Amino acid sequence: MNDLKEQLAGLDEQIDTLPRGSISTKKVNGHTYFYHRWYEGKMKKEQFIPEDELEQLRAQIEQRKELQAQRKELKKLLPKAPKKAPHEDKTEYVTIVRRGSELRAFMTPALNYRRRECYARLRDYVFGPQQDKVFVIYGLRRTGKTTMIRQVLADMDDQMLDQTAFIQITAKNTLADVNKDLRALEKNGCRYVFLDEVTLMEDFIDGAAVLSDVFAASGMKIVLSGTDSLGFLFTEDEQLYDRCIMLHTTFIPYREFEQVLGIKGIDEYIRYGGTMSMSGVNYNQDSPFANSENAREYVDTAIAHNIQHSLRCYQQAGHFRKLQELYEKNELTSAINRVVEDQTHRFTVEVLTREFKSNDLALSARNLRRDRERPNDILDRVDTQSVTRRLMELLEIRNRAEQTVELEPAHAAEIQEYLTLLDLTQSVDIVTMPGGEKLPRTVIAQPGLRYAQAKALIESLLLDPAFSDLSITERNSVQERILSEIMGRMIEDAVLLETKLAKPKKQVFVLQFAIGEFDMVVFDPATSSCEIYEIKHSTEAVPEQMHHLIDEEKCRMTEHRFGSITGRYVIYRGPAETVDDVQYLNVEEYLCAIRN
Repeated sequence: MNDLKEQLAGLDEQIDTLPRGSISTKKVNGHTYFYHRWYEGKMKKEQFIPEDELEQLRAQIEQRKELQAQRKELKKLLPKAPKKAPHEDKTEYVTIVRRGSELRAFMTPALNYRRRECYARLRDYVFGPQQDKVFVIYGLRRTGKTTMIRQVLADMDDQMLDQTAFIQITAKNTLADVNKDLRALEKNGCRYVFLDEVTLMEDFIDGAAVLSDVFAASGMKIVLSGTDSLGFLFTEDEQLYDRCIMLHTTFIPYREFEQVLGIKGIDEYIRYGGTMSMSGVNYNQDSPFANSENAREYVDTAIAHNIQHSLRCYQQAGHFRKLQELYEKNELTSAINRVVEDQTHRFTVEVLTREFKSNDLALSARNLRRDRERPNDILDRVDTQSVTRRLMELLEIRNRAEQTVELEPAHAAEIQEYLTLLDLTQSVDIVTMPGGEKLPRTVIAQPGLRYAQAKALIESLLLDPAFSDLSITERNSVQERILSEIMGRMIEDAVLLETKLAKPKKQVFVLQFAIGEFDMVVFDPATSSCEIYEIKHSTEAVPEQMHHLIDEEKCRMTEHRFGSITGRYVIYRGPAETVDDVQYLNVEEYLCAIRN
């Protein structure tokens, strides 16, 4: 192949050095004159040829023709270029439409990415039978929406891809623009259309029915995606009710973090989990939760903007309710961020309070003393109770000082509603004994966001003058202890949330007694039985971890209300084993085995 191309290049060089055109004659007064004629563009050129140059010019022109004939034969040996796809026409589209070679280039970056589990639903829609519905991929930013579209394009054969278009929507576009382009695409034989960032259109929420009622109903398969996922929920309630298939991408469980990103370890999931962008084996972008600044920017752009843009476009901005004044004063972004940060503040205070009341501190101190590589007794020498108390006081002070926006309970309640609709937060019950009262426990579905905020908060607090008497080693040890407690609580949240989602027919909750608690109970009403769990951040199995599980009084109270106990478990970071009647489960293996 390369030799053939080199021969063609050599012929082209020779041809370029030889004169073009032909030789013509004119008779004037019985005498014959010779002229060289050729074209430059559309202009004909002519030049007189002296008799002594005639034969040389004639030979050069013939030589050029022979070389051109050779070149023509050589070109026949080259592989044929792919035929121009039938859809590559000269249609002028209003929106940004990719087809043909542009579409193939667009899908290339995702060819080697692993598929998310939810990808199968998108593929079933595109390659399955006609359903007269549009397919909606919605979720927070950087959760794999556009990547899944690229992957389904990559799964298409050439014939199917030739009938496909990808439309990139901008804020300048309207549904009228999309309607015009869809009609043109339909006329050009297009059957599969992907519209990205459709919620940028101001009139999308109130007019999206045209996509299902006109185009999907006539046989076209339409996939919609967008960053403002709240807008899709409003649209489903209004225009696309009963005419769409919804696929939500926001929640990324641990098993996908490990299997799709290629990153293993519950601690890594706690630090960075929540988006498909943890610089892993398969997705190579920086994590939005690498530090507190990135996390705050993510809240501002992916969450606060999502809520505000959707409310502005829904019912002609008539659904702001109690948030109207904050929006008009341009303070709603700050208020939303404030609610998210406040949840982290309260979470951190709760962790410190619980740690202060429990014997986990003694266990941490003992583990540090027994460390084989760097044993130390720092937690024996530091007055950790005073440190913890001081940290709790500072947290509350910091919490009040950061209230740049005066938030009423109604404001926070409405913002919390939208955070729940976005699947950013979930609620898990805390059931108290003996009465059975229920209290809500808020779990953030993107653990990296909460950890980045909590870590920054603790780091700033440890710089307070109250800790100046501690050495740098002592301050670091206190910080590591507190962050370890936070990670332990976040492991609990991850296990509770994923178990609750995986077992919708069962009740999953925390069971709290006057002293102590079961970190998780899984109650099956159908069989009147339950399983009880302790969840630990430890890598070692020690007797203290299961003392609640074998407490006869706690077990008696539990069986009285929730039926027979069929299993006692400790979920931790160590290897699976059985100690007496208690089964130790590795947390990563447990989370990978769960199926929603």
